[in-house]
Amino acid sequence: MRPGLKLSDEPAGHMIRLCGHDLRPLKEGALYWPAQKTLIVSDLHFEKGSSYARAGQHLPPYDTRTTLGLITRLIAELNPERVISLGDSFHDPRAHERLPEDDWSAICALTASLDWVWVEGNHDPDPPEGLGGTPCKELKLGRLTFRHEPTGETGEISGHLHPCARLIGRGNKMVRRRCFVTDGNSLILPSMGAFTGGLNVLETPYQPLFPRGLQVFMMGTDRVYAVPTTRLAPDRSSGARWKF
Repeated sequence: MRPGLKLSDEPAGHMIRLCGHDLRPLKEGALYWPAQKTLIVSDLHFEKGSSYARAGQHLPPYDTRTTLGLITRLIAELNPERVISLGDSFHDPRAHERLPEDDWSAICALTASLDWVWVEGNHDPDPPEGLGGTPCKELKLGRLTFRHEPTGETGEISGHLHPCARLIGRGNKMVRRRCFVTDGNSLILPSMGAFTGGLNVLETPYQPLFPRGLQVFMMGTDRVYAVPTTRLAPDRSSGARWKF
């Protein structure tokens, strides 16, 4: 954290409560549901780097490996019985064809080790065969519904928008980080993909989803912090050009 910036005196190290269920936001951008031993991740966008390279934008080809390493570490630490990936796990319908052999094997090892659910996204409406896991359009567990694109439905956990927040610190210094956003009725996860950007929570797409206002939980370097909305600022450039 840069000098002069302070997220909050109260870390969100406890839980986000949604429809009677306690969910723990993690600084890596994942969500853990202890009662169900379930790890929830979103918008991994595997092979985004190779997709951009094919279009002439040469990004380092290590985004899939970086994201997989993060998930593997969380699984080792939390020992979940289930992983739910909330769509756009792959950057495009042919991304799996560009997976390096080591990354293909790593994904297969993860999906074979626990109950892995691929929720369909707009980038990957047909999760690839041969990698293990169970594909679905959406999943219901208890009073919660897991899907890719948010609707604001009660009990919904989704992704798609890649929420970020821009925080005003002391001396008007700014920090911009990925975040979880909720109103206690539904919840949107940040993107975990190594090369993915984010849409500021003050942009128009969030307004109909959270008409009663927002609660923002920003990812810090060491923990997740609850951030008062009065300290949030819009981005300097409009999010109207953002593509989902």
